[in-house]
Amino acid sequence: MISLRPFVCSAVAVLAMTRFALAGDAATDVVAPTPPSRPAALGDAKPPAAQADDVSLKQPIKDAAKAKPRQNADKPEITAEEAVARANGYLDSARTLTADFVQIGPDGQRSQGELYLDRHGKMLFHYDPPAELEIVADGRSVAVRDQKMDTQDLYFIAQTPLKFLLKDHVDLAHDTTVKRVTIDENAATIEVEDKATFGGSAEIALVFDPDSFALKQWTVIDAQGFQTVVSLFNVDLTSKPDPELFHINELLGAGPRR
Repeated sequence: MISLRPFVCSAVAVLAMTRFALAGDAATDVVAPTPPSRPAALGDAKPPAAQADDVSLKQPIKDAAKAKPRQNADKPEITAEEAVARANGYLDSARTLTADFVQIGPDGQRSQGELYLDRHGKMLFHYDPPAELEIVADGRSVAVRDQKMDTQDLYFIAQTPLKFLLKDHVDLAHDTTVKRVTIDENAATIEVEDKATFGGSAEIALVFDPDSFALKQWTVIDAQGFQTVVSLFNVDLTSKPDPELFHINELLGAGPRR
C-alpha cells in the first residue's frame, strides 16, 4: 500500500491527509534527478547567518547585498532584488506550459507524469500508471482525484502552496515571504514561505536557470516537515493545453474545504 502523501505534496502540500491505496511502484523509464537535500535553515524561525554565496533577505530586498560573483567574470553580478524580478518575469510570461515532471516524495518514492498549465488558474498534474491520481485546478478550486475509486477532495486554490504560479500576475515578494536568495553557476534558488496554506505554512524553494531564469525545479516542505521535490523536463511554453483537461466534476465530492 502506497501513501498518497508523496504525490500530493508537490501541488497541494498538506491537503491530502486522507490516504488512498495505489497499486504497484512508479514507472522507471525516466531517469530521475537526485533530490536536493533540504536547503540549510529552510523553515527555521531564526536561520543562521547567510553563507558567502547567499543573498540574505533578513533585510528588505532593496537593501540586500549582491551575491557572490560567478567564476565566469563575463557574467555580471546579480542582486537578490534582480533575481526575484527576473523570476517574476519568467513566471508571468509563462501563460501556458506543458512539461514532463519527476517527483520525489518525502519517503523517497519516485513518480512521474505530465504537467499542464493555462493561466489564469488552471493546472493539471497527471501521474503515469500505476498511479491513479490527478490533481486539477479549474481557476477556482483544486481537486485531488482518485480515478480508481472515482472520488475526489476539493480545496480552494488560495489554500495551496503553489497558488502564486496560477495567478494572473506573479509577485513573489508580495504574495509570499521571500526568505533567502542563493545564486551560483548552476542555479538561482529563491526560498519563500507561504503562511496561508491548508494545514499551516509551507516552505518552498524555487530553482531557476541562472541565465534564462526558466523554472527547473521546486521543493515543498509542508507544515509537518515533509519534503517533496518536483523537477521539470521538456518544457513547452507555446502549445496551448486542451481546456477540457481542467474540468472538475464537483458532483464527485463536497464543496471546497475551508
